[in-house]
Amino acid sequence: MSAPSRAGLAMALISTWLIWGSTYLAIRFVVFDIPPFMAAAIRFWLAGGVLFIWLKWRGVAIPSRIQLRNAAIIGTMMLAGGNGAITYAEQEISSAVAALGVAIVPLLTVIVARFWGHHASKAEWIGIGIGMTGIITLNFGADLSASPTGAGLILFATSIWAVATVWSKYLDMPSGTMSSAIQMMAAGAVLTLMSLLHGERLTQMPSGTSIAALLYLTIAGSMIAYSAFSYLILHVRPALASSYAYVNPLVAVFLGWWIGNEHIGFHELAAMGAILIAVAMVVFQQVKNKA
Repeated sequence: MSAPSRAGLAMALISTWLIWGSTYLAIRFVVFDIPPFMAAAIRFWLAGGVLFIWLKWRGVAIPSRIQLRNAAIIGTMMLAGGNGAITYAEQEISSAVAALGVAIVPLLTVIVARFWGHHASKAEWIGIGIGMTGIITLNFGADLSASPTGAGLILFATSIWAVATVWSKYLDMPSGTMSSAIQMMAAGAVLTLMSLLHGERLTQMPSGTSIAALLYLTIAGSMIAYSAFSYLILHVRPALASSYAYVNPLVAVFLGWWIGNEHIGFHELAAMGAILIAVAMVVFQQVKNKA
């Protein structure tokens, strides 16, 4: 595997930091009119299918049977399990709460990575600690509400996402964007089954806002940002690959203020500072280890 370029890594990080931060609000707009599992299935079928057709048109070979199996497992865990749970939870909790919950992923990935022999550096632990302090501060300052079901779903989503993030680094996975395409199509199939078993159906024509949000999730959130994340987990340490979870709440809170007219006070500003410091520490440690 060739060494990744710094420019490529930077673009992938920015995609997961900014685009994924905006998807929480987009998901909330989608589930206003479209059942959650159905919406997620449509999103991943479209994104994965388009990527797969494009890759085949370019002459990319079909992965081996083992690679297909591994990609399907990881896609089911991350997208059907993780993203599906978040999409369902946003029927009951705000997009900001969902983003705040996902912020525990870096801590969970560090804990999970220990089972594969990875020992985090002191700087990574300090960075994660500062980031979690920022998340707690942000939560105290926000006027948010959550249900026990929503909280449980977010905990499930973050746990399964963390396990899959670390485990995928040790599996024989398809190369490049083909890995993302297979994962998304596998998730689309599982989510379709979940939608059918849950008895989901459209009761009315979705609004233009919901349709536009679903297209944004498909193109930006899945085809671009998820492919960027798949690239990151193959080339960087788990703590850096999961650093999006520190930035996403910042984006979610900003969009809540800008679009939802939510108040941003002292707690939010203090938390944002702590989170940015944590991201800087993790990124600096990654660059230092690569040097």
